[in-house]
Amino acid sequence: MENVRTRRRAGTALDYHLVVANLKLKLKKNWTSGQTVIQKINTAFLRDTDKLNELKIALNNRFQALQDLLKEEETSMEDNWKGIKEALTSTCQEVLGLKKYHHKEWISIETLDSIKESKNKKTAINNSRTRAEKVQAQAEYMEVNKQVKKSIRADKKK
Repeated sequence: MENVRTRRRAGTALDYHLVVANLKLKLKKNWTSGQTVIQKINTAFLRDTDKLNELKIALNNRFQALQDLLKEEETSMEDNWKGIKEALTSTCQEVLGLKKYHHKEWISIETLDSIKESKNKKTAINNSRTRAEKVQAQAEYMEVNKQVKKSIRADKKK
């Protein structure tokens, strides 16, 4: 353990303060199984007739070149299949492209604003000078924190 500090600004509803520590570890290498990630092709473009025609033309050209190459030399079925598979996948990747993963934002802007407000209330608790101010600030913070939790639960359900 190299360094330990407390963070008073952490947004917890209790009297606790966040403890942050720097650790030095030696990690073991995690051996993967060597499997490659499957690349998905964006098939939504096939609904567009222009892209569909472009794909057909590109595939015809690629398969014609592959057929001429295979006629010239004797190859096994495995080599034929590898050539067909490579031609098909590379052409689809060039014309259609790969599928992009869109991660939907699950938290709303109103919730983010209420989180900022709750952080401001927490700093008001930490900066209060008298006990009466602190009790009042804690009551305000608890109310805002309940609203934050309620809106986060509602956002997760959407």
